[in-house]
Amino acid sequence: MGGPIFVVLGVALAAFAAWWAWERARRRRHPVEPGHRPEITLPHEQEFELYHNALSLCSMKSRVCMAELGIAYRSHPIDLIETGAYENIRPGFLAVNPGGTVPVLVHRGHPIYESHEQIRYAARHAPPGSPSLAPDDPALREEMERWIDRASITGDPMSEGDRSAGNAVPGLTLPLFAGMIDRIAWWRILEGLLFHFDKRRPVVFLMLKVLDVSRLARLAPAMKVLARSRRQMGAHLDALERQLHASGGPWILGETFSLADVSWLVIFERLEQADALHVFTGESRRPACAAYWERLRARPSYRQAILEHSHTTIERGTRRLREAKVADPALRAALEGKPA
Repeated sequence: MGGPIFVVLGVALAAFAAWWAWERARRRRHPVEPGHRPEITLPHEQEFELYHNALSLCSMKSRVCMAELGIAYRSHPIDLIETGAYENIRPGFLAVNPGGTVPVLVHRGHPIYESHEQIRYAARHAPPGSPSLAPDDPALREEMERWIDRASITGDPMSEGDRSAGNAVPGLTLPLFAGMIDRIAWWRILEGLLFHFDKRRPVVFLMLKVLDVSRLARLAPAMKVLARSRRQMGAHLDALERQLHASGGPWILGETFSLADVSWLVIFERLEQADALHVFTGESRRPACAAYWERLRARPSYRQAILEHSHTTIERGTRRLREAKVADPALRAALEGKPA
């Protein structure tokens, strides 16, 4: 009796291994150089096209920039597992970006990789009549570049949060993910274990799936990451508070709205989505930052690039996170810590 069963199991395992090897070869991934890649030509229908995701911080940044410049583009929404599926590691998207990350800005068929490079490129190639988002003054431009870099996700975010607010964001987003992931099917997360280039991500998502947001405080490594990211973000916002006072506002460079403000708008939006903004600006903490955020969200680009690209999974995750903290003060204390 046992013999036929083992034969069937062996055949099934061999078939699975063959399928996995074939599928892995189709999903071959390699890093790409940031910036404009004129040697690569992609299929396109419009002068500008954007591959992006509703939740992705970097995608939000590129959309805000395009809205500020008034650049029309063809939209290609790409799912990440956080919004439903691992579309970014499937062959169709890997043909656009072998690095497997969003966003990708395409201009006349040529891709521009990494959002901090995309916004710089878009500002240089905006149509006549578009507002200037980069000052002519060399000193102001250098200052702008520093603040773009301080808001960008670069290197390994989970180990370099002191480097930028963008790198501090992923840790602060963990509670939001925990609130979102209940609607994501197990098998979709398992796709990441099989094929994602960073296995830490699907492992974390599986743990969040098991615990749910109401029991997130039991995951000690996540609490450690959250506390560290909270401290790092507090330091970055302290620097921004000082800059807003020094420049006289209303923007980072003073009267000039620039790519630096585009970059920081999405940092504040993510803190709002993760129900964490009050930790940093509540009870009159960092009043210049709080007022700055109100000015940012009043801009038309916020409606066009953020609100008009809302996603029900994100909205539900924020709501579930808030409800869980109201229901359990101990969870609130664990997730928010002392004022940062």
